[in-house]
Amino acid sequence: MNKLKHFFFISCILYFVCFCGCGYTTRAYVGAHKSIYVAPFKNSINIATERAAYSRYMSYYPLLESTITQKVVSRFIFDGSLRVLKEEDADTILRGELISYSRDALIYADNNEDVEEYRITLTVNIIFYDGESGKKIWQKDSLSGDTSYFETGPSSQVIKSEKSALDDAIDDLARRIVEAFVEQW
Repeated sequence: MNKLKHFFFISCILYFVCFCGCGYTTRAYVGAHKSIYVAPFKNSINIATERAAYSRYMSYYPLLESTITQKVVSRFIFDGSLRVLKEEDADTILRGELISYSRDALIYADNNEDVEEYRITLTVNIIFYDGESGKKIWQKDSLSGDTSYFETGPSSQVIKSEKSALDDAIDDLARRIVEAFVEQW
């Protein structure tokens, strides 16, 4: 009988631990909005212009704005603070515009001509609208995501391609966009 009481007591404790929880959540957003629609980002980069006198060409990847849109949607889903819905069903609407993509030299080799490390920076403007009224809730200009990468050279860093570094910069930008929304409230 003593073993039965002991088993019952442990079962009750496990039940309370497993099913009652402590009330903590990973969600940081506590605002009134419950859903969001992420409109396709607009690309406002003019790739025909030179960005600096020393630049022969501007590095650019096609459909960059589509990739940013997809990553932002994925980040909102991962965050879980807002449900991502169709435009007509959402409480808020995010509209963004890609305004800059830059690849700048950070570290040169000993000959001062060859670049060993680059920094990629993506810059966007974002505006959040109320889904019902269409009025602007707030906006943030010149929000950037960036990363650096080594192409060559004796570095302790892992050498990676520009495309791989660009993916990292897009991930960083998407994280910053979601954080900007969550921290606004």
